[in-house]
Amino acid sequence: MWYSLKKSPTGMAGLICLTLFILMALFAAQIAPHDPLTQDLRNISKPPAWSEGGSDTHLLGTDNLGRDLLSRVIYGSRISIGVSLSGTILSCIVGTLLGTIAGYFGKWVDTLLGRIMDIQMSFPFMLLAIFIVAILGNGLFNIVIVAILTSWVRFARIARAEVLSIRSMDYIDAVRALGGKNFRIVTRHLIPNIASSVIVVATLEMSKIVLMEASLSFLGLGVPPQIPTWGRMLSDSQQYLQTAPHLAIFPGVAITLLVLSMNMFGDWTRDYLDPKIDTD
Repeated sequence: MWYSLKKSPTGMAGLICLTLFILMALFAAQIAPHDPLTQDLRNISKPPAWSEGGSDTHLLGTDNLGRDLLSRVIYGSRISIGVSLSGTILSCIVGTLLGTIAGYFGKWVDTLLGRIMDIQMSFPFMLLAIFIVAILGNGLFNIVIVAILTSWVRFARIARAEVLSIRSMDYIDAVRALGGKNFRIVTRHLIPNIASSVIVVATLEMSKIVLMEASLSFLGLGVPPQIPTWGRMLSDSQQYLQTAPHLAIFPGVAITLLVLSMNMFGDWTRDYLDPKIDTD
């Protein structure tokens, strides 16, 4: 696996960039030079240090309330990565279990879950997210719930399709003939064999959840305003695009790099785990 990754420049670049973002989120308190919530009205909308009027005290400048922009970008990574990881893991568990159950047992269970998945897939992704968060309200926990409710279908569909092709194979019939119960068949034989496909979906779904959280925060429907997030920073910078464009540039670049690194690493994961593609 490591040999294959080293031969993929985009996959390696995605892994390195993603690792740096995770380390930045984990050690934000040690890396950030200032408190991201501390306001300094004497230093409003200061430009970056390398621009005229900038200061080495604030490397990326300050926002419209005098808060250090670098510190806010660093702390904003915690929200994006935290929501992405937790939302992806939980939606993966829920979707994989439901899809496996639907594919294995079939009949009315498959029909019911299939109709639920079809109905949800008919709604635009962001419209569904806005609708759910409008009902649940703002909050970090609610954003994770939104991520689960909007993402579980993709895992369920791929799990169901994989199980439908596996459940009639000879080794599954052999387990049944030896007295294997449904629970053992599902947990010991079906789920491990569809894990590679689920992992590929998970790596690609993470970037979508990052964009969802940023979009909801941009619209004022994400986490509370006092918590620094990249989407909220973009929203606050709208009226300063002409006078202080750096307020939008740096959180926008952070979102772009995180999503790009997730997609590049996810593409390599797909290529590596797909048995029909030669990665040697």
